[in-house]
Amino acid sequence: MWLIILVVLILDQTVKIWVKTNLSLGEDIPILWGDKGFIHFVENPGMAFGLELGGESGKLILSLFRIAVITILLIFIHKLIKIKAPMGFLACFALIAAGALGNIIDSAFYGLIFSASPYHAGAAEMFPEAGGYASFLHGKVVDMLYFPLYRGELPTWFPIWGGKYFEFFRPVFNIADASITTGVLSIIFFYRSEFNNTDPKKNETASEEEE
Repeated sequence: MWLIILVVLILDQTVKIWVKTNLSLGEDIPILWGDKGFIHFVENPGMAFGLELGGESGKLILSLFRIAVITILLIFIHKLIKIKAPMGFLACFALIAAGALGNIIDSAFYGLIFSASPYHAGAAEMFPEAGGYASFLHGKVVDMLYFPLYRGELPTWFPIWGGKYFEFFRPVFNIADASITTGVLSIIFFYRSEFNNTDPKKNETASEEEE
């Protein structure tokens, strides 16, 4: 589990730091044929996939909420380890924890260690002499993965959006977001029943009945 968390964190932070120090905001690097995938640098002051909670107070609330969630999550993971939950179930929570930690690092420290990223005018500087662009817990999350698999006008017969411009997949995200999503979807599709086995009292009762 710790290896999963470490690997995801290293990948996530390596890509984010490279993007932050090599690209300007809004800059694109094609990574898939046919304009279907880009490294597209944006900064997200809010939640995953570009969702926002506005204002400076919103950023602080969101950062504190992330810290609270990861604390609860790590406590729950410790509980799962104690009751010897299946490794696949644990791996799902490791992915969620790694993703949450990756974005917490951005919001907590990136404002302190980076200068602001300008739009199409050069990259940010790491550890600038003048100081960072924001205070502790007020940093922005670096997003860069953008996969507009379809962009165009939908047929008129298409429900609701027929005849209108439509783009799928519009949100820009990062490796941490992908890790969280993978963990959550894996639990939903493969490990929902495991939540019935997370109560130690039920496990003790089941063991006594078997004896």
